[in-house]
Amino acid sequence: MKSFLLVFLGGGVGSGVRYLISNAMNNYSKLIPFGTFFVNMLGCLLIGIIISYSQKENTFSDNQILLLATGFCGGFTTFSAFANENLLFLKNGEILNFIIYISLSIVVGLLCVFTGYMIK
Repeated sequence: MKSFLLVFLGGGVGSGVRYLISNAMNNYSKLIPFGTFFVNMLGCLLIGIIISYSQKENTFSDNQILLLATGFCGGFTTFSAFANENLLFLKNGEILNFIIYISLSIVVGLLCVFTGYMIK
């Protein structure tokens, strides 16, 4: 039950922060939904840092990993919004925006997780 509550708490906070950032930033670009992209990339960086530190330095307990990685990062990032935004690009015939958003999200996301792992 404690594990569930930690994930629940972290996910709630992560979702709230995601909402605030996405709302503030999604209007900055007509090319891609920049707020969702930024949140997902930041979440990739954060989970890389959290997991890396927990493995290298043994600094986080299992409960802290549940709260931060599973809960916060899980609630903060949003694959469902990403998928919906891409579906809208396809439905509207915006193939170039679709390709750019998918490509940037995958490549930059992987680079962010890798960078998070390398930060020490």
